[in-house]
Amino acid sequence: MSRIGKKPITIPAGVEFSCTDGKVTVKGPKGELTSKFASHINYEIKDGVLTVTREDDSIKNKMNHGTARAIIANMIHGVTEGYSKTLEIKGTGYRAEMRGKDLVLFVGHSHEDVVSPLPGVDISINKLEITVSGIDKQVVGQMAAVIRDVRKPEVYHGKGIRYKGETISLRQPASAKKSSGGK
Repeated sequence: MSRIGKKPITIPAGVEFSCTDGKVTVKGPKGELTSKFASHINYEIKDGVLTVTREDDSIKNKMNHGTARAIIANMIHGVTEGYSKTLEIKGTGYRAEMRGKDLVLFVGHSHEDVVSPLPGVDISINKLEITVSGIDKQVVGQMAAVIRDVRKPEVYHGKGIRYKGETISLRQPASAKKSSGGK
C-alpha cells in the first residue's frame, strides 16, 4: 500500500465528511469544499478517524490512492484552520494597495498592475507584506503564484515580489567580474 495513502485522517469535531458517487464533500466552521475522485477509492469512518483504501493493487488504483488521501487531508485542514501564504515586496518605490477587492501593485512597470482575487480567496496588505488566505490550499497557492509572477525577484539586486522566507541567490554582475580580474 501507499505509505501516504494508508495514514489515517483524524476528523475534528464540527467537521462533516460525506461521499456519494466519488464526490467528496467536507463541511467545517470555515466553509465547504467538494472534490471528485475515482470510483475505485473507498472511504471508511470509524471513531472519528477516516481511512482511505483502494479496491485492488492495479497501477491506476495505486496512483490515485495517496493523492486522494492527501487532498482529503488538505480539505479537512482547510475547513478547520484555513491556509495562507505571505509575500514580501522588495525594491525602492515598490508598493501595493487595495482597491475594493482588487490588489494594485506598483512594482517598476510604467503602469499599475491590477490583480483580481480568485473566488474563495482573501487578500490583505500590511505595509510591504501581502497575505493571501482561504480554505482551498490549491487556490491559495495559485493566487500567490499569480501575484509573484507580476514581478519575480531578479537575480542581481533581489528586487521584486517573493514568498516570505524565500532566499534568492544573488549573482555578481558581469562588470564586477571584469573589474576583479575575471575570477
